[in-house]
Amino acid sequence: MKRISIGSWAYTIGPYESDPIDFETVCRKLKDLGFDGVELGGFPPHPNPTDLPEKSQREKVVALLNQYGLAFSGLAANLWGEKLINTNDPTAYINEFTRNADFCVDLAIKGIRVDTVQPPTMLDEVGYDNALSRVTNTWKTCCDVAAERGLYITWEFEPGFAFNKPTDVVRVLDKVDKDNFGVMYDTCHGQMVAVVGARQPGEKEILPGGQLEFISMLSGKINHIHLIDSDNTCHKNAQGEDETSAHPPFGEGIINFDEVVGALTKESLPHDWWTIDLCFWPDAWAATAKCKAAIDKLNSKYG
Repeated sequence: MKRISIGSWAYTIGPYESDPIDFETVCRKLKDLGFDGVELGGFPPHPNPTDLPEKSQREKVVALLNQYGLAFSGLAANLWGEKLINTNDPTAYINEFTRNADFCVDLAIKGIRVDTVQPPTMLDEVGYDNALSRVTNTWKTCCDVAAERGLYITWEFEPGFAFNKPTDVVRVLDKVDKDNFGVMYDTCHGQMVAVVGARQPGEKEILPGGQLEFISMLSGKINHIHLIDSDNTCHKNAQGEDETSAHPPFGEGIINFDEVVGALTKESLPHDWWTIDLCFWPDAWAATAKCKAAIDKLNSKYG
């Protein structure tokens, strides 16, 4: 059986930004619902390296998790304030990544999530090859930083960030080519990238075989899994424009989880976690119990 966690960012950003749910309350609810852990959104108001600079402060977070019988399944590092694609000097990004990697060590977190930070339109500004080189060279350095600390890096591709076509994802993986680097397969992003082609610059690239074909393309490189539904739409930003994948709860979308999860279970991951992602869902707190019940059924069949 897989251990089940949920991303804590669902309760701090988007609809919850003005009224976030504190971390201990999240832990208490997850314990009550039978979760095994939490995937930490490492930015305020939840535990993060800036607010908790001292090791003693971080030890209290670990103690809190132990109190509720939970564990961390990973860290979503707060790197969105850094430049990755439109700079020749990645020093600031690498330094911030290193700070988050040290935070992982202190919290006994083994995996750290990254994305390409900037929107797909950035490729038009700096050029595809230049952007690809900057991203992959920076991540190679980050992989070395992570390896020194016994960590793996998982890249979450999605419509809202650059390199959001299926062949882009493969190309980035091939160019980084580090043992501790892989791709996070989020079933909602997989749908929007491989089936819908959301926010892809230029000609859309969608796969005839849908998510199953995409998973096959990424086979051997998947090192983290997020499970959530998709209704083939994007979450809208404040201006009403498509931003990134909507993350509707299980049963409120169109994904065939028997097919998709069946394929994902054939992948060899460096851990035994499945993570629910309700990012930007307007009533994530209420939907958590429903999602836990749904993923438990999948776990009983495929875990």
